[in-house]
Amino acid sequence: MSSIAPPSHTRRGGLTTDNWITPRWLIERLGPFDLDPCACEPQPWPTAKRMVTENEDGLLLQWSGFVWCNPPYGRLLGVWLERMSVHNNGIALVFARTDTRAFHSHVWPCASALLFLRGRLTFCTPSGDPAPLGHNSGGPSALIAFGSEASLRLSRCPDLGAIAIPSQTSFSKS
Repeated sequence: MSSIAPPSHTRRGGLTTDNWITPRWLIERLGPFDLDPCACEPQPWPTAKRMVTENEDGLLLQWSGFVWCNPPYGRLLGVWLERMSVHNNGIALVFARTDTRAFHSHVWPCASALLFLRGRLTFCTPSGDPAPLGHNSGGPSALIAFGSEASLRLSRCPDLGAIAIPSQTSFSKS
């Protein structure tokens, strides 16, 4: 499944893939995970015990356990974040675009914690190689915790960036 589609200005030098893999070190730091409903194929390292690719459509399947979700970025991002908020047991990795409808509908009122990553994350190609220079994520990233276990895991990583705890009482779903 296409995890991250960088902006068109990062598509140079012959690199045109829309499949961007979460760096192994980040999965190892936050895991283990029971389910990844957005796994890429090919996937150079495991992200969860059960990895669901685009062919299976992770949105349609029953979710169980602790979930890792690096969803496809784009018009369906809100659907994935809604599913994470309903499941309420896992961590999502998305651009830190806090002004978007997806953030205001499914993150601010539902997330238990956020970790705004320091610097730009360098994702990997499906071969497992880091993206070439000039092909980083294209924007700042945030890890979004849904549920108490996810909050606990993010709290163990303050060196990765700034942790925020949303005040759900100040937001309403719309």
